[in-house]
Amino acid sequence: MSTSNLLSLAGWTFLPNFVTGWLQTIYYGIMIRAGDPKPQPGSPRYIAHRRRIHIIVVSAYLLYTIYEADWEIRRASDFYQDLGVPYTATEREIKSRFRRLAAIYHPDKVSSTSPSSEGYFVHLKLAQDTLLNPAKRFAYERFGPEITQWQRCSGIRDFVLHGLQAILPYYGAAAIFMYILGMLGYLEWGKYWRWVTLVGFCVFELYTISRPHFPSFAAKIVNPLLTNFTAHPPYLPFQLIQLGRKICITLYIAFSQIGPHLEPPTTIASNASPEVQLKQQLDRLEATAKIVDVEATRAVQLELSPFMGDEQAIGEVKGKMKEWLVQNTIQSDPEVRDAIGTLLKRRRTDAPAGARGTR
Repeated sequence: MSTSNLLSLAGWTFLPNFVTGWLQTIYYGIMIRAGDPKPQPGSPRYIAHRRRIHIIVVSAYLLYTIYEADWEIRRASDFYQDLGVPYTATEREIKSRFRRLAAIYHPDKVSSTSPSSEGYFVHLKLAQDTLLNPAKRFAYERFGPEITQWQRCSGIRDFVLHGLQAILPYYGAAAIFMYILGMLGYLEWGKYWRWVTLVGFCVFELYTISRPHFPSFAAKIVNPLLTNFTAHPPYLPFQLIQLGRKICITLYIAFSQIGPHLEPPTTIASNASPEVQLKQQLDRLEATAKIVDVEATRAVQLELSPFMGDEQAIGEVKGKMKEWLVQNTIQSDPEVRDAIGTLLKRRRTDAPAGARGTR
């Protein structure tokens, strides 16, 4: 796994929650007037706000990662862009363009014989040789610049078979990884559509590398829109595959974070086992108890706010509250009153004559 993928994974792990909490604090600072109580963590209002902000943050980060993947593809460039010819260029056009570039970048024509200038000319020569060879040009457009390192590949069939040796293990490992995560309880939301996306993109990639033409949606829709309305260069098949893989992985992670927030509250199925029903009821009761506890704490803090800073006054208030709890809660309990009555009755019965009182 490359450094960029590790950084992206780390970003998906920490950034959304961090940014969500930061934005929620700013939102409360702007939207809630000074002196008004802010929603406390755990309260329904706080949870609803955090859910909406989290969805917005994850969606924005998803768009950013897609843009970043596209930017990396454009930065890496391709042989057509380096030579300055369209991907439909003929052999004659490629040779003519290379001769013009050679007149500028050939080491004998450049005043400084630096390694970078010599390396750039070698790169241009490699680009020309690759695009002038029909088999290598076919393979380059579908597998990328890695094909220049492949040995013992002379025809299109050799290149396709060599590429399959990298594609099939990639999707096999991805399927095993998704299956293991599913067994461990991860990636539950949208599990069916994850598998559909994985299989569908695998079929698309196999179709793309085995056909003599570009994918129809790229040649007829995407690339014409890019070239006619933007300065973005057209996509080659291998660039579409790279971008599609990045988008798939990013969507898997993003939906695993957004999905639980989009689901309605779970209801207890009528045919569920008693153990499952009891567990769901206990979970709901625990959540309700936490909410009540948070609201009660907030109410107490609101009542004590006039005494903040005065320790003596707060101590007196707490003492009065304890006394009130004893007198109005414990003594008002029916069992406590019955026990006190029974004890007094015993004392009156066992007391000597003249000491039993009149009650």
